[in-house]
Amino acid sequence: MSEKSISAQVTSQAASGGILIKLIVFSLSLGIMPIVSYFASLKYIWNGNSTYAAITAVVAANVVLVAYIVSSIKEDRQAQQAVAPSHIEPKKQR
Repeated sequence: MSEKSISAQVTSQAASGGILIKLIVFSLSLGIMPIVSYFASLKYIWNGNSTYAAITAVVAANVVLVAYIVSSIKEDRQAQQAVAPSHIEPKKQR
């Protein structure tokens, strides 16, 4: 494939799938969720214990990261399933 067709395909996938929107949402979540969970758990759950609050923030960041990875894998599998049937030739019967 030429570079132009590859870039056109990537651009069309990004526009149709909302990849950029998903990336922005998860990026904001990755920045906001640990901070919110740290201060909320520091005040309301752990009663001032900053070590446990920091662990809570790390867990929140990892949850967001794993959610992004899982959603990306699902999206990639759906894209592969949509493309795969058109390229597979039927098996010849003997």
